[in-house]
Amino acid sequence: MFENHRVFETTFAGRPLKVETGKTCALANGSCWVTYGETVVMANVTMSAKPRDGVDFFPLSVDYEEKLYAVGKIPGSFLKREGRPTENAILTSRMIDRPMRPLFPEGLRNDVSIVTTVLASDVDNAPEITALIAASIAVSISDVPFNGPIAGVNVGLVDGEIVLNPNKEQRAVSDLDLTVAASAEKVVMIEAGANEVPDDKMLEAISTAHEEIKKMVAFIKGVQDEIGKPKIEFEKVGVNPEFYQAVAELATEKVKHALDTDDKNVREARLKPIVDEIEETLGEQFEEYMPTLGEVMYKLQKHIVREWLFTGKRVDGRGMNEIRPLAAEAGVLPRVHGSGLFTRGQTQVLNVVTLGPIRDAQMLDSIDENTEKRYMHQYNFPSYSVGETKPSRGPGRREIGHGALAEKALVPVLPSVEVFPYAIRSVSEVLSSNGSTSQGSICASTLALMDAGVPIRTPVAGISCGLITKEDGSFQTMVDIQGLEDFYGDMDFKVGGTHNGITAIQVDIKVDGLSMEVISEAFEKTRKARLYILDEIMAKAIAEPREEVSVYAPKVVQTYVKPDKIREVIGSGGKVIQKICADCDVTIDIEDDGSCVIMGVDMANVKRALSIVDSIANDPEVGAIYKGQVTRLMAFGAFVEIAPGKEGLVHISKLAEHRVNKVEDVVNVGDTIFVKVTEIDAQGRINLSRKDAMADIAAKQSK
Repeated sequence: MFENHRVFETTFAGRPLKVETGKTCALANGSCWVTYGETVVMANVTMSAKPRDGVDFFPLSVDYEEKLYAVGKIPGSFLKREGRPTENAILTSRMIDRPMRPLFPEGLRNDVSIVTTVLASDVDNAPEITALIAASIAVSISDVPFNGPIAGVNVGLVDGEIVLNPNKEQRAVSDLDLTVAASAEKVVMIEAGANEVPDDKMLEAISTAHEEIKKMVAFIKGVQDEIGKPKIEFEKVGVNPEFYQAVAELATEKVKHALDTDDKNVREARLKPIVDEIEETLGEQFEEYMPTLGEVMYKLQKHIVREWLFTGKRVDGRGMNEIRPLAAEAGVLPRVHGSGLFTRGQTQVLNVVTLGPIRDAQMLDSIDENTEKRYMHQYNFPSYSVGETKPSRGPGRREIGHGALAEKALVPVLPSVEVFPYAIRSVSEVLSSNGSTSQGSICASTLALMDAGVPIRTPVAGISCGLITKEDGSFQTMVDIQGLEDFYGDMDFKVGGTHNGITAIQVDIKVDGLSMEVISEAFEKTRKARLYILDEIMAKAIAEPREEVSVYAPKVVQTYVKPDKIREVIGSGGKVIQKICADCDVTIDIEDDGSCVIMGVDMANVKRALSIVDSIANDPEVGAIYKGQVTRLMAFGAFVEIAPGKEGLVHISKLAEHRVNKVEDVVNVGDTIFVKVTEIDAQGRINLSRKDAMADIAAKQSK
């Protein structure tokens, strides 16, 4: 039945990989199933028959679909079906998009859709890498024009040794989570989170990854040569050369003057009358092509900026290795738990940190093995930050990606939950944007975390490096790119790190790839720049974390409850622990192993709750003094609850120094009194003395 069914097999990073085509999805332009271990990903690519009207960009969409059946889960939502993509799915979609987008031919305006679907997933073979390879294969064997193939690999660092596509156990102890995508000749995408890995080790890891990728690219090329469809001819969309030439002759010198400023607002104000003049002067002659004026102006500005950069000139007058003016402040907001403001040129990011109980950690419902996230870094990019007017619609893929990058950069320096038992939410608000807001977010977040009293191991800073290339292979790099250099350049090489090494990398490119020479130079420039930012700017704003958390932040104490006593602390239906929380205005989290965290804004209340928990969890000690509540009166004495569920008797003779005729003369039901444990008999009955407790307290006060 399946006449076109083909199977291709190879070995990838030491494990078998199988590709199947021709059995399913016959109506897609290209389709395949890739099986890696017991992970199975299906990829499909489709392309519209005609270019989309009125667009000056390539309309590519990439989706990575996580199906919970792939790991034997039923969705936790009310509808019991997958909803909006998880953060991991969005980040993986971006990871596939970024290396593939530059390799589609220039001028292609047909809609292209790539959909990768995780059908099955094991714990050792990452579905994300499998999806990247499947996407490359599906496009390569299709009739969609593509200058690939590419492939990708994950790299770990275990005990100082580089490991390709590490399994679950290796990932758990790895100091590096690096993903590299590449063609046979060049690296096309780098993304990493790392525990302060030195630059030279990171470079070695990238080089090692590329060698393995070359083998996979050769395999995919073999599959393409054997079963690939001929690439279709497409209607190339571009600017009319005569129209472009006329605009260039009229406006080049004026555009140069407009661009030659470090102020984004001034630049845009200068460009507007130039556009008006072009429309007035050339509108009648080139009426047919006037709708493409925006693209013509883009091409003209791009040509000018790139030529300037190759001669060592930047639009704001800086040197190629010079950072824009910097400013850093900590503690800029009252009442919040921590805040930081970081400014680089016209890029400005405000970060606010909030501390909460561990129960506030984000719960994750995905095919990933992680079920919760204690540190949550969120990034917001409002329209006013770029001087635009449009309503806020919530975070898009870009915002989620930038937040994840900053999160990766900071996680390696955060204290463990045992040292600092808080959930941490860090929110970056971009106030003004002219390039590298994600790196500004890393810096602002570091300031805010230290202001909040989070004992991070060492500060983290972020910086970017740009690139301009020519067809002859020559190139020019520049540090701290602003928006114009990012827009018209070939690379945005973002690196976050500490004095000791790299904690995060994200590389976006617009060319067919990067040589190891370019990558090495980018590492060196970003290393020097981040050390300058750390030492000369951030350290002067706040050198180390505050000794204590904010007075408005919850305070935490930790204790241990014997596992067999947990039930007593919680009580029937949670009554005991709920009463403690209500009476003391605290939250209490107890794990199955007995670790207990008590949190509240008022430290006195936290300590009071701790005392109650300890009194329940630990048997009363003879000689110890407790604060208890009178629960019952008898003719011979009063019963006092010294802890929930733990009651003792104060005999009438032990109520006061003087003779007591009636118990009611000294105490009543509901009174709170201090008592001392004088005896615990063989049956576990507790005898108490108010008289002895008052005497001990008076003796301590007299000292």
